[in-house]
Amino acid sequence: MRLAKPRIDPIPESEWSDEVREILPRGPEAGRLPNIFATLARHPKLLKRWLVFGGHILGKSSLPAREREILILRIGWLCRCEYEWAQHAVIGRKVGLSDDEVRRITVGPSAPGWAPFDAALLTAVDELRADSMIGDATWSALAARYDTPQLLDLVFTVGQYTLVSMALNTLGVQLDEGLEGFPR
Repeated sequence: MRLAKPRIDPIPESEWSDEVREILPRGPEAGRLPNIFATLARHPKLLKRWLVFGGHILGKSSLPAREREILILRIGWLCRCEYEWAQHAVIGRKVGLSDDEVRRITVGPSAPGWAPFDAALLTAVDELRADSMIGDATWSALAARYDTPQLLDLVFTVGQYTLVSMALNTLGVQLDEGLEGFPR
């Protein structure tokens, strides 16, 4: 973790306002609330609006889940956001990424073994991070398979997780219990 302790502590459920309770309903079946939500609950209006956009990117996007997770893991790695990496390594494996693929995401598109389209996804993330734009060759490779909504979802997925990584790193949101950070 880039910070050893949070700059803004997660709010305990015992201190939730009615507004937070409305946004984050809880119950015995819900389990432990991830630190990202407990931290952002310090600003309920922001949390409420961010959850709508984040919910689209994570749950309603037109991208196949495996490909979405390649994008998220790569930008989490490039942003050095261990919290995001830890959360999405678990999700990525659930949607079909192998342990080897998760490790190769840290190397990027030049790692041996990537299918050409997976390498194009990784290249798109690298280009967005470096230049805030996908280059023509990469765009053409993506557009050969993706329709317009998928191309938009790709760009906004990388943007969303760049934003989230910046917030998590800056706020010092700590890993949730039981999660492993970056590969060592």
